[in-house]
Amino acid sequence: MNEDSTVIRFPQPEVVDDPLTAVLRTGARRLLAQAIEAEAEDFLAGMAERRLADGRVRFVRHGHGPERTIQTGVGPVEVRRAKVRDRAPAGGDSRVRFTSQILPRWARRTRSLDALLPVLYLRGVSMGDFQEALAALLGREAPNLSPSVIARLRSEWEAEHGRWQRRDLSARRYVYIWADGVYLQARMEPQAECMLVVIGATPEGRKELVGFQVGTRESAQSWRELLVGLKARGLTIAPELAVGDGALGFWKALEEVYPSARHQRCWVHKAANVLNKLPKSLQANARQDLREIWLAPDRMTAEAALATFTAKYAPKYDRAVACLVKDREALLTFLDFPAEHWDHLRSSNPIESVFATVRHRTVRTKGALSQETARLMVFKLVMAAARTWRRLKGENQLPKVIEGVTFSDGVEVTTTGAQDAA
Repeated sequence: MNEDSTVIRFPQPEVVDDPLTAVLRTGARRLLAQAIEAEAEDFLAGMAERRLADGRVRFVRHGHGPERTIQTGVGPVEVRRAKVRDRAPAGGDSRVRFTSQILPRWARRTRSLDALLPVLYLRGVSMGDFQEALAALLGREAPNLSPSVIARLRSEWEAEHGRWQRRDLSARRYVYIWADGVYLQARMEPQAECMLVVIGATPEGRKELVGFQVGTRESAQSWRELLVGLKARGLTIAPELAVGDGALGFWKALEEVYPSARHQRCWVHKAANVLNKLPKSLQANARQDLREIWLAPDRMTAEAALATFTAKYAPKYDRAVACLVKDREALLTFLDFPAEHWDHLRSSNPIESVFATVRHRTVRTKGALSQETARLMVFKLVMAAARTWRRLKGENQLPKVIEGVTFSDGVEVTTTGAQDAA
């Protein structure tokens, strides 16, 4: 529009005139350009001693690549990649190519946006609505987030999931594992899909996603397939302890595949099952009574609290008491491990907390997830959440657990001099 034009352009509802966003994008563009230049200069400084046969500097600046737009959290930012030329003779095996770690060669989006997309989907945003949903944050002109791009991303997620499922586990060991089955009602599916998940604790105290599989039900066969697959890929050393709910299918499969692993029943699931067998008027007091058991500082106190619960509720509510006492040994196994690990071992919450978002998604959309999409989206969500999982406290105790050191009431058992002499 020229300066003499009398046509006035009215504000469009989809256009947001936000000076602050413009300033942020300008600042991001400037900082990104400076960081890329500094990265190239650092590379040249590190290669300064390398010379050609005639004494000339081997690595020199070679301008910039074409300008491209990177989609970031503050909208699209234009940037150019710094280029470095290796003047060594062509065809040599020793030629070195400069690759920016800040701006990879084919990057079009920041990694944080790629991680955001599956989370948005699981929170109720359909794939076709991603561009609309992100417009307020990234701007209407935001490229690289069209439905076709999202479809390509889905293919990349599928390839990533396939590589992860085939990875070699022979060098891995997990001291503890948590297992749970999460049910999702998927679109056009005749029955609920069960997602079987196994998370493991490494000898360094980190939690990792170990196994993930979609089945039609939480049966012993489904769990057996998952555990046998892990063992076939190299995970031959059994965990010291497995934590899970009362699903008989998992424990039966565990006995067959890793018979030496000890069992710990999840107190969160057990408490919910016991409370469901009591009237609502008693559930608040019963919940506190149950806490006295699983928060006990030692086995004697826990046994006493369990006896008190039994005496208090057995006369009228024998079904609730029977539900509790039938697993009394498996519920108190954690007492035979370091006290620093008790918070982690008493429940399967490492899995429950992650899948709360998945359940929210299926409730919001009445199950608008196909089996394949659910599998990929949940996989991406769990992998993203794994970066923030809480490490085990007292990781210095894990080598002792691996070595078979005995613990009683959370404390290492040591032999006295008299016992040694005897």
